[in-house]
Amino acid sequence: MLRRNCLLLFLCFLFEQSSCAPFQSRPGQEWPHSQTGPPAAGRNGGSRGFQRVKRGWVWNQFFVLEEYMGSDPQYVGKLHTDLDKGDSAVKYTLSGDGAGTIFTIDQITGDIHALRSLDREVKPYYTLRAQAVDIETNRPLEPESEFVIKVQDINDNEPKFLEGPYTASVPEMSPVGTYVMKVTATDADDPTYGNSARVVYSILHGQPYFSVDPKTGVIRTALPNMDREMKELYQVLIQAKDMGGQLGGLAGTTTINITLSDVNDNPPRFSKSIFHLRVPESSAVGSAVGRIKAHDLDIGKNAEVEYNIVPGDGGAMFDITTNEHNQEGIIMLKKPLDYETKKAYTFKVEASNAHLDPRFHNFGPFKDTATVKINVLDVDEPPVFSKPSYAMDVYEDTPQGTIIGAVTAQDLDAGNSPVRYSIDWKSDLDSFFDIDPVRGTISTNELLDRESIAQHNISVVATKVNNPVLTSKVAVTVHVLDINEFPPELAMPYETYVCESAKVGQVIQVISARDQDLPQAGQKFSFKSPQEGVKTKNFTIRDFGNNTAGVMTLRVGFKRRSQEIYHLPVVIEDGGLQTLSSTGTLTIRVCGCDTDGSLLTCSAEAIFLPVGLSTGALIAILVCIVILLVIVVLYVGVRRQKKKETLMTSKEDIRDNVIHYDDEGGGEEDTHAFDMGTLRNPKVIKENMFRRDVKPELGLCPRRPVASQNSADISNFISLRLQEHEGDTSAPPYDSLATYAYEGEGSVAESLSSIESVKGETEEDYDYLNEWGPRFKTLAGIFGERSESQSDVTSNIF
Repeated sequence: MLRRNCLLLFLCFLFEQSSCAPFQSRPGQEWPHSQTGPPAAGRNGGSRGFQRVKRGWVWNQFFVLEEYMGSDPQYVGKLHTDLDKGDSAVKYTLSGDGAGTIFTIDQITGDIHALRSLDREVKPYYTLRAQAVDIETNRPLEPESEFVIKVQDINDNEPKFLEGPYTASVPEMSPVGTYVMKVTATDADDPTYGNSARVVYSILHGQPYFSVDPKTGVIRTALPNMDREMKELYQVLIQAKDMGGQLGGLAGTTTINITLSDVNDNPPRFSKSIFHLRVPESSAVGSAVGRIKAHDLDIGKNAEVEYNIVPGDGGAMFDITTNEHNQEGIIMLKKPLDYETKKAYTFKVEASNAHLDPRFHNFGPFKDTATVKINVLDVDEPPVFSKPSYAMDVYEDTPQGTIIGAVTAQDLDAGNSPVRYSIDWKSDLDSFFDIDPVRGTISTNELLDRESIAQHNISVVATKVNNPVLTSKVAVTVHVLDINEFPPELAMPYETYVCESAKVGQVIQVISARDQDLPQAGQKFSFKSPQEGVKTKNFTIRDFGNNTAGVMTLRVGFKRRSQEIYHLPVVIEDGGLQTLSSTGTLTIRVCGCDTDGSLLTCSAEAIFLPVGLSTGALIAILVCIVILLVIVVLYVGVRRQKKKETLMTSKEDIRDNVIHYDDEGGGEEDTHAFDMGTLRNPKVIKENMFRRDVKPELGLCPRRPVASQNSADISNFISLRLQEHEGDTSAPPYDSLATYAYEGEGSVAESLSSIESVKGETEEDYDYLNEWGPRFKTLAGIFGERSESQSDVTSNIF
């Protein structure tokens, strides 16, 4: 602090000394002349006119210290012109950066002061303009001049690492001086002034493993053969100090985390020299027998291990692969094991690195070897058949109980248990075969038929006596061999014809045969006529020797009129060991043919048809005739239907029709106003029967006449209707039933039908309806308002 204060006093002393010493104006700078002329010339009494005036500014090198902490404004410098005679006639003005706020000037003396503390790192310099003017007229005495006030730097900023903390990596086992990384610290002080920004680097923590260059900040290894497996992470503390590292300089620090990256400098090593494993003899091929592991201190791909079985005893039975996740060696079974054959295996396994680094070959071989001993465990196994499958042959119709073959299975375990045999019932649902449970011989249980089932597939089960749970199966195929039991027959029902114009020796039909048997060497048939050796007069059979034969004519002149159909027997024999034969009959029709032998017709009636009509033309004519007949039948049926509808449903029928009409009756509560049964059957009319819709009153309710069984009015009514019906010309020409409903006479309401009503309109008094009670008030009101009478309505029902 004392040193800093002394430096400030020394600088102030220099500034004051320089301010008092005026400098001469620089050559070539002149005061621009004006019409009034320079004021200095006027005062001196010089002649008026153009006169060069040399510049009278006295310049100082203006500097101001940053971070000034004094109580008074900091003195910067002084402005002065030789036109200023000290009589206070000249005034100095200041403008530009910070004028009036940061910097101020004494208008009379020209002294410049800084009003507040400045920071060079914020603004390193300020550009201002100064001018001398007449104090009375404010007229510029000289042109405005520009000058700069620089902020003098002090060491007030320490070096900083802007990107720290840092992370770096360097391979292990690196030689001394291996580059790690470079760090850089920045100082905000002025690098052109003094040593405030000159930085020096050093290590505070991390020696003796690493070093740093004092000027460049480059970090390098300082120890050889640093091993990652011993120590992987290092933390280094780097210091940056300004002032060239001298006493009193400011310093900053940062941390660097340096990791040693792995290299393949360690071989894999087995934890023990011998591995003992056990495996059951029933293990499947490809299954894992056991696991071994060689440990490698390296990491990543440098720790990847490859395992190999060294050729030798037992190595061919096993294989080994590497588990990529944990680098274990998985021993796999390559071939089936058998405890009874071999009980133990011994072999060596070699573990080596997959990625080698040639720089470390001198460290020794990067592999290790261990011995693996595998003991095979005995397992109680099911019986084993002598063959993977069996095939047997048997002739069809072989007698029951015939032995057709045998199967053999044995227990290969040390106990050598007896074996029992059986047939899986699912494979022989019909029980065609049987098996001896001790000897394993298979015999027939039913008669076999090749034509039904030519091949039987059964499964035989072998079971250990001392452990019935252990079983094994084998497939047995039984082929049913054919015997000659079916005679041959014609291959199909042939439709044979002979033309009337056939020649002698002409083959009119080629025939073949079929047989349900299946001989070993294929089918062989022969054909002949039953009268072979006897001369026939119409047809004969000629065997072609290739399982076919031809029917040949022996004469000419076949006529349909004489004989239309011929029957020719054919004897067919097969070629089996026991020859079987059958006789088939061919039906030969005599037909008409064209000159080229094409068939025209085989019908006897066709000879009476006109010559020149083909079969197709005849069929077309028949089809047309059938269509015409169908049309005629449909037309007649439609006409009959229309006529029937006219007789039964015609609206022009003038006979009595049923007339439907609505009758209001006596009101909503009147449900028994009229007894319809009485109207239909006069026998049920009872004497002294009153109306049920009105209250009976003495003298007002007329009594209905009693209808007797032999009433004359009913007889007259029926006789009249019968006479009208007999004289009706529009009645249908068949017996019919006519039904009439007769109301009778003497009804108070009279007839309700309008058929026999009078055509003329007569007036009628309906006042009597008011006397029938409250049920007829509505009806009396309706008819009381009408001026015209209405006719009675009579209902006739047929």
